[in-house]
Amino acid sequence: MALPDAEIRLVVPPGRDMIDLLGQGDHLLKLIEDQFEADICVRGNEITIAGDPQEAQAVSALFTEMLQLVESGETLTPEAIDRSIDMLRRGDISPAKVFTDVILTHRGKTIRPKTAGQKRYVDAIRKNTITFGIGPAGTGKTYLAMAMAVDALKRKEVGRIILTRPAVEAGEKLGYLPGNLFEKVDPYLRPLYDALFDMMDIEKSTALTERGTIEVAPLAFMRGRTLNDSFVVLDEAQNTSPEQMKMFLTRLGFGSKIVVTGDVTQVDLPAGHSGLRQVRDILTDIPDVEFIELASRDVVRHKLVQHIVTAYGAYEEARAAASPGTGGAPSNG
Repeated sequence: MALPDAEIRLVVPPGRDMIDLLGQGDHLLKLIEDQFEADICVRGNEITIAGDPQEAQAVSALFTEMLQLVESGETLTPEAIDRSIDMLRRGDISPAKVFTDVILTHRGKTIRPKTAGQKRYVDAIRKNTITFGIGPAGTGKTYLAMAMAVDALKRKEVGRIILTRPAVEAGEKLGYLPGNLFEKVDPYLRPLYDALFDMMDIEKSTALTERGTIEVAPLAFMRGRTLNDSFVVLDEAQNTSPEQMKMFLTRLGFGSKIVVTGDVTQVDLPAGHSGLRQVRDILTDIPDVEFIELASRDVVRHKLVQHIVTAYGAYEEARAAASPGTGGAPSNG
């Protein structure tokens, strides 16, 4: 038997501009009404929610989170509302805890987690010496890791930042490319520089790079070193061989933190033997090491990217299921 309709009344504190909560022209309120089977009535600073008890309770919880965000000084956006609804429906985490976790602010731009998965990732970096962030493009794996590195440097928790990537040759041999060694590998490292310049003035980051406080280098440059008092980010780790991954992880020195990021569905190695795929089986039970899996719902680029990532994932799963004799690997045609 269906439960009787519930009615929940929320009172917004006096002095709070309802536009902050509902949006200009009530555009945020309309977005919420489209997502829930509940009647929402706003009179003055009172919000009345009526309908199915579960739906009414969900809307009430959403408005409570929105109010916390507004009172903490956040500006609500349609994207934030969509993500808040998703988090509450999944029972992941309080959206207010996610959106108010500010990692870094630069020139008025605030860097923070935007999804429950990203919040778990950031918390894991804070808690562990070695963190692996594994997931598809657009989930903020590298960007958030670099923001955490810059913040750690500013707080003097580490003495330097080291950003590295494997220089996988995609169709061209490095030796045949024009320029000296640094000019040859620069295209591989350019995305790291771009992200760094988004978090720090170019002049300052250039000066820190010249002093060696920030180092951006190919993974091969890590061999034979011990990285003390450093925040080290290894990006595109799916393109490391098992031997390179072992070499890199054993560079860890005292007072350092390592974040390894990658997408195991995007391996460019000729033989496909990825150190990132292997390392989880090896280090699963090691303390102070954590693996965080990010998914399509953690993509923070254009919403269409989420659908593209999900569609490719379903396609690869279907191919693997249709080719059981190949151990899940796609056939060659």
